[in-house]
Amino acid sequence: MRIDILTIFPDMFSGFLSDSIVKRAQEKGKAEIVLHNIRDFSTDKFKRVDDYSYGHGAGMVMKAEPVARWIEHLQSERDYDEIIFMSPDGKVFQQNIANHLSTMENIILLCGHYKGVDERIREKYITMELSIGDYVLSGGELAAAVVTDAIVRLLPGVLGNESSALTDSFQNGLLSAPVYTRPYEWRGMKVPDILLSGNEKLIDEWNAEQALRRTRERRPDLLD
Repeated sequence: MRIDILTIFPDMFSGFLSDSIVKRAQEKGKAEIVLHNIRDFSTDKFKRVDDYSYGHGAGMVMKAEPVARWIEHLQSERDYDEIIFMSPDGKVFQQNIANHLSTMENIILLCGHYKGVDERIREKYITMELSIGDYVLSGGELAAAVVTDAIVRLLPGVLGNESSALTDSFQNGLLSAPVYTRPYEWRGMKVPDILLSGNEKLIDEWNAEQALRRTRERRPDLLD
């Protein structure tokens, strides 16, 4: 899978791309994540990519031309399944969307900045808009990193145990059941005996009950 990220701050991704699961996915050849500096296609001698907005709104707006030139350049090299704009007014990113995107071959993530990007870019090129929550960030870079991580960890062969992702929170619409590791007793608190029973059927039933209970207590909205 290839993910192209369009940004004006590529250095924000340096640590993210060189550590943990995302690094492993790239080393294994499961994912190719490529950063593109939008300024590289600016025709401004100072490499500016923003300008004042029309109307009375405060704040700057990302110009259409450098973004369009980047998208068209990438499209000349390969076909893209989705061109995604990270925006606070996009659809809220959820696990089912991550599952869907993980089946694709090529996607573009456009990181917004300032007051956003010229609306004509959204109308002409963008096929999906995503938000990671009802709040505003300084730019779309952190949101793009979140989406990338959620997708990449689902790719076959990335996790040490591929079944691990299938038991994550939200995969079945519920939060995950509590998890424990050694030692059996820690500071007077013990691991539930059912988890040491070796009876897979009973353990599965316990996990299902605990997942439902935890979801009902902490995220009852998921049950709606």
